[in-house]
Amino acid sequence: MSARVAVIGGGQNCEHEVSLASAAAVADALATAGYAVVRLTIDTDGGWRIGSGCPVDLADAVRELRTCDVVVPAVHGPRGEDGTLAALCDVAGVRYVGSGVRAGALAMDKWATKLIAADIGIATAPGVLLTAATAAAYRWTHPVVVKPVAAGSSQGVALVTSPDDLAPALDAAFALDDRVLVEDVVTGREIDLAVLGRPDGSREVAPSLEIVVDGLFDYTTKYGGAADLRIPAALTDPERKALEDAAVAMFDALGCGGVARVDFFLTAEGPVLNEVNTMPGFTEQSQVPKMFAAAGLSYPRLLDLLVRDVTRF
Repeated sequence: MSARVAVIGGGQNCEHEVSLASAAAVADALATAGYAVVRLTIDTDGGWRIGSGCPVDLADAVRELRTCDVVVPAVHGPRGEDGTLAALCDVAGVRYVGSGVRAGALAMDKWATKLIAADIGIATAPGVLLTAATAAAYRWTHPVVVKPVAAGSSQGVALVTSPDDLAPALDAAFALDDRVLVEDVVTGREIDLAVLGRPDGSREVAPSLEIVVDGLFDYTTKYGGAADLRIPAALTDPERKALEDAAVAMFDALGCGGVARVDFFLTAEGPVLNEVNTMPGFTEQSQVPKMFAAAGLSYPRLLDLLVRDVTRF
């Protein structure tokens, strides 16, 4: 009998539409592969829906999840990727694909990620953490990148090249989070790595991806198709090893599971960590599936592998 897989999409954050796209693609691929797929959606107001039906309360959604063998929580950003859905599945006693509560929470928190990276010797951009109480005292002195501490898809991210641009950038970031990270601009190539953790403790790193873009890799560029994504990135063997070692080190230090995307700037001094995504975009055209496809692991096979690693079917 086919495994019954719940795929959750949507969510209560600025990545709602991106999560819907990921969940739909994942559900379609798993259904084609022969799994019995249950589609659940979290609306922007926090309500749940099963399939295309009417809203249900959380208790009904949990009862539906408990009829499934495994859950794929394809919800990016806060109240999803940040460990929230992993916690729900843990409490409900349902197995799930991907990182657990701790890894999801730490990776979503860009400030915590920076602290962990520093502790294991991985460089990050110099930065400061601001709150509503401390932001007024911050003074712009050089170009910086302003971003919410816990958000994704480059939402609320701005490159600030003059003091007049600082206040609007902070306002946009604070609209999405109560903490904001202000980082120095890093000059380097944007290189992403995808790490797959297997049940036996082994780690597989897909061919690297380079993002070539004119300016900031913002939400519009990311989803508008303007970026040039090159797989594999043109790297020397020492560059590739340094990036792969750093990606696996971050995966393990955070305690990630399943697949995570680890994003770097490659500078003259070596890799500089940008961020870690424990639930990256997951349509067939998203970065992580493209990277594994370049290694010969197709999108349906990657999803099947992730489900089987959890269910052991």
